[in-house]
Amino acid sequence: MLTVGDFLKRKGHQVYSIGPDATVLEAARIMNENRIGGLTVLKDEKIVGMFTERDVLNRVVAKQLDPATTKVQDVMTSPVITCNEDCDVNVCAADMSSKKIRHLPVISSDPNRTNLVGVISTGDLMALNVSQKQAQIDHLHEYLHGRA
Repeated sequence: MLTVGDFLKRKGHQVYSIGPDATVLEAARIMNENRIGGLTVLKDEKIVGMFTERDVLNRVVAKQLDPATTKVQDVMTSPVITCNEDCDVNVCAADMSSKKIRHLPVISSDPNRTNLVGVISTGDLMALNVSQKQAQIDHLHEYLHGRA
């Protein structure tokens, strides 16, 4: 069983975040600069929301709001679904699929650590799935040719 914490050790613990009082324009710039699809919205180190590309399209552009004056807190997704770092990656993937979410903040299981320890995305999970399948293919190839 691969846990989310184990996966984050490979992927990295980088979390891009923004405050709830920031503007949508600021958030979009951060997302563009870092080539990411979402930001964790933090207030006093606590997760208060997620702000994603979907929020920009559905809650800003479609409603013709001005991104330079609209606050992230007014259009973010809240409350936020999270997972624990001890959770099985496959369970988190199934939850993300059934709940139609693309970004999942990961919470520490250690009370002595910072609460937010990373974020996993559906893209991360797809890349993991591809690498696992490729490893399986390589193993079977070696087995078939008598090298395993």
